[in-house]
Amino acid sequence: MSEPRFPPLAESAMTAEQKRVAAAIAESRKTLRGPFHMLLRNPELGDRVQNVGRYLRFHNTVPDAIKELVILVTARHWRAQFEWAVHRGFALDAGVPAAVCDAIANGRKPKGLTADQQAAYDYAGELLATKGVSDPVFARAQQFFGDAGVVELTVCVGYYGLIGLVLNTDRTPLPPGADKLPPLAR
Repeated sequence: MSEPRFPPLAESAMTAEQKRVAAAIAESRKTLRGPFHMLLRNPELGDRVQNVGRYLRFHNTVPDAIKELVILVTARHWRAQFEWAVHRGFALDAGVPAAVCDAIANGRKPKGLTADQQAAYDYAGELLATKGVSDPVFARAQQFFGDAGVVELTVCVGYYGLIGLVLNTDRTPLPPGADKLPPLAR
């Protein structure tokens, strides 16, 4: 992989606004990595983006396994290597089986999903594939997650799509020891 286009900024090179945003990011996430090196180049926008991400990561209403499943589907769609590598670990920690992660990585429909996981998987997959969701897929998601949860699923797909594009544009390197997403068979 090429070098990142937006390498980490030394604190001494940051503006006061960049320092403020970097501190806010590090406070909630314990580290400043991934998309945030690029987003710090526009600190006002970066702060707004990281606040949405903070909500989705730490204050959402859908179960973590559901959220991480949706993030993996989104990362696979955008071929966002860094996002995949980081969130695969979070998904495993949240109880998503490795076989489910591997199926998504290889572009296959995972087997053995719970009913709510299947509803979220179908919702995210259809939203990414068709840029909308059919009435039956919407109704199933709404049944499991309610109105607020459907909003969160939709915004989660959009937010992590945005983050995937930021990471891909930056050419953010994978964390040490992380495996790359395999290419999809054509």
